[in-house]
Amino acid sequence: MTETEIKRQQLPSPRYEHGGDDYVFVELDEAMSFDANFKAQAITQEIRNRDLSGIIEVAPANASYLIQFNPKQLHANALIKELQTLESDIDITDYQWEATVYDIPILYEAPWTHETLMEFRERHQDPDATDLEYSARINGFESVQSFIDHHTGAPHMVTMVGFVPGLPFCFQMRPREEQIEVPKYEQPRTATPSRAVGFGGAFTAIYPVQGAGGYQLYGRTPVEVLNVEQELADFDESMVLPNPGDLLNFRQIDRDEYDAIREEIESGTYRYTKDTIEFQPDEFFKNPTRYNKRIVEVIS
Repeated sequence: MTETEIKRQQLPSPRYEHGGDDYVFVELDEAMSFDANFKAQAITQEIRNRDLSGIIEVAPANASYLIQFNPKQLHANALIKELQTLESDIDITDYQWEATVYDIPILYEAPWTHETLMEFRERHQDPDATDLEYSARINGFESVQSFIDHHTGAPHMVTMVGFVPGLPFCFQMRPREEQIEVPKYEQPRTATPSRAVGFGGAFTAIYPVQGAGGYQLYGRTPVEVLNVEQELADFDESMVLPNPGDLLNFRQIDRDEYDAIREEIESGTYRYTKDTIEFQPDEFFKNPTRYNKRIVEVIS
């Protein structure tokens, strides 16, 4: 990575919309950017911190957020006024939040994802190449391994959780010109293994359960991101891990390490490698390379 500073985006005025009697949707921008997502993270974090009466659920997304509220306790117009105040008061260059940094091991070119992607080649842009081969080629990498090295070379931030319960969308913590971009399948698959690591647009996603999907398939992680029964120790507070605003460090592993981790998970003894950091958007904007090193060092 270079020492390139992140170019800031000027956000338009937010758009506030009512969603029935008990939802307010706020669009900060039409497209994803670090500025838009960090603003959504900051506002929703502050809403949680203030513990406003009547708030039921807060859900940040890539460039927007959704608030569920109890209309018997809080009027929609009063909520919007509070949100407008927050929007004007919060400057993300002065804001920070506690983020958990997770080590996410990945078995790239895993046999399960390879079998799946080969089954659906007729739905792909390049039926004669694997998803990794195609992604490496259109992004100008000389080999699949150099592409994998780039994918694991910088942390990813969870910008939102959705599509299916527990699926984290993860954005590359790099300047735009250094980010990889890959289209989704021309037609979605009807099958995707659980814990598959996929990529679409500029986002990495981890599929929590088996099901349909359209992202390019790169491999599989042995760790869970959804534990409905909450048997695993790291899921004691929530069935979903990680959460928006958290940071993931993808790490390439071999089959032996993959199998060893799965044994620990199935026996209930596995503990995630993780720690917390006070994420400072301004420091990231100034020097993403240096700041990313600080993020990774937290769990090294």
